[in-house]
Amino acid sequence: MRSPVKHEILLAILVGMAVLLAVFFSIKQFTALNALQWLLIADCLWFYVCWQLWQRLELNRASEGAPLYPTLGWANRLTLLRGGLIALTGGFLFQPQAAGLMAWVPGALYTLAAILDRMDGFVARRSKQTSLLGAELDTVYDALGLVVAPLLAVGYGKIHWSFLLVSAAYYVFVWGLYWRRTHNLPVYPLMPSMLRRTLAGFQMGFIAFILLPCFQAPLTLIIGIAFMLPILLGFMVDWLVVSGRIESNTTNSHFFNRLAQISHNSLQPLLRLVLAIAFLLFITSNNLLSLTWLPIILFLAVAMTFFGLAGRVGALLVVVLITLLQGDKPVDAIMAIIIFSGVWLMLLGTGRFSLWQWDDQWVNRRDGEEHN
Repeated sequence: MRSPVKHEILLAILVGMAVLLAVFFSIKQFTALNALQWLLIADCLWFYVCWQLWQRLELNRASEGAPLYPTLGWANRLTLLRGGLIALTGGFLFQPQAAGLMAWVPGALYTLAAILDRMDGFVARRSKQTSLLGAELDTVYDALGLVVAPLLAVGYGKIHWSFLLVSAAYYVFVWGLYWRRTHNLPVYPLMPSMLRRTLAGFQMGFIAFILLPCFQAPLTLIIGIAFMLPILLGFMVDWLVVSGRIESNTTNSHFFNRLAQISHNSLQPLLRLVLAIAFLLFITSNNLLSLTWLPIILFLAVAMTFFGLAGRVGALLVVVLITLLQGDKPVDAIMAIIIFSGVWLMLLGTGRFSLWQWDDQWVNRRDGEEHN
């Protein structure tokens, strides 16, 4: 006799198929062949999402040895919904880019998936139904989304194909762990890292951002490179740790803490200064001193970043606004410096001498946890 959880998953599969069929019949801009291709790809991704859940049902418990939960719980349902949104996004792979309102649909779907990525953990902790299943599905669906969405962005010409190295990195990393275990080689634990979680979250947000039709290449290609470099470096460091080339011990923990301190005290403040100088050169060389709304807001965003006044938010605004302002015009060295410093400040934070770092606290907190 099937458990209630399995009945719930089977129902979810059927509901998901019904949604996919409804979308299929509502697509007007595609030819019949393209619409069938959309349905085939979306169906395959949806079954993959559900299969990953089905394979891990024994993890639907708070911890090893704890009893199974009687239902999936709202957090895991949201995670499954996120997988469904990724499947819907994936249907647009290898299709001609739509025009008009339909052009916004892939980016909107993936943006909603990115928002749910933050919400499911909050719901799990508030409902007191955190699970090993949710933790694993979160990673699996993140990795799937970060294959589907970058492939779509490459197809639209929004990022360089080399960004797919980031998409492949997780699967190569997992395969490397499997290879070491099957060859009786030790696998060492990773040290906890808030930066690892931050990089993953911002990467998902970046891809959602560039899938929207209002953001255009070639600037989005430069933003992609700025995101790609620290993420790949992070995977390389993590591999050196799990393979034992960098020992996961107290000494190296102190070494990484020292690096973080140097970044906080020197690198991040320097990036703020570089961003401000590059922005001043940009507005003077492009005659943007006239009082129009976009340059004014951009100036305020640079000021927020320079003074560390919710500097991550300021850096995000700088990258978004400068991309809108630049459009599809060529990228020069000053623009590249603004993008690289803005992206890295968004990822790292503004560091020492910042006036207000509320955004650092928001990025690093675990939503839904109760604080005394």
